[in-house]
This record gives sequence, structure tokens and C-alpha cells, in this order.
Amino acid sequence: QVQLVESGGGLVQAGGSLRLSCVASGLRFSDYVMAWFRQAPGKEREFVAAITWSGSSTYYGDSMKARFTISRDNAENTVYLQANSLKAPDTAVYYCAAGRLATERVTEYDYWGQGTQVTVSS
Repeated sequence: QVQLVESGGGLVQAGGSLRLSCVASGLRFSDYVMAWFRQAPGKEREFVAAITWSGSSTYYGDSMKARFTISRDNAENTVYLQANSLKAPDTAVYYCAAGRLATERVTEYDYWGQGTQVTVSS
């Protein structure tokens, strides 16, 4: 049974930082592309970043690269998202996902976590 468990969300003031973590189990972690998406109330799920199995390549959504950094530790079956200079519009539930292809398309990912809430106060 595959599980992806996110943590690290919370309430942060505008300009602050958070580091999100996602621990995977039940799959061969190093075989998968890992990604982060986010979804704000009333909006579609939005691609934030993806990282290839080795960590050698990373991809970011439009306007994400300047403030978000994705990384992974295959020994710990964990993917991270460092979020800096947070703004109120970054408020959303952040999800990690596992798939075979580094893409922005939600439907290409096989497994999803339950999400962690990030709230940025202005």
C-alpha cells in the first residue's frame, strides 16, 4: 500500500518561510518522479515543482522558481519543498505526488498525499 504523508505546513506571516516534507512508503521511491502541487479554495490544482528520480533535474511552474526549491533524499524516501518569501496568494493545501513523468499534468501522477495546509497572513 503506497502512502505519501506531507508535513510542515502551518500559519506563517508574509515574507516568512516554510519547509514542507513528504515521506513515501510502499513504493520504490528512487524509481519515481516526485512533485508538489497546491490547491487554493475554489481553484484548480496547480503545479509547483517536480524532481526526477536522481534529483539531477528539477522543474518549476510559472513564477515558482524564484521562491520555491524542491529536493529529495532517496535514502530517507523523502521529498522537500522549501518555500521562501511567502505571500498571501501562496495560501493553499500543498500536495506531494509520485509519478513516472516530470510534468505539470495532474493526471500523470499515480499517487497523492492528503495534503498539508499552508496559510500566509498578510
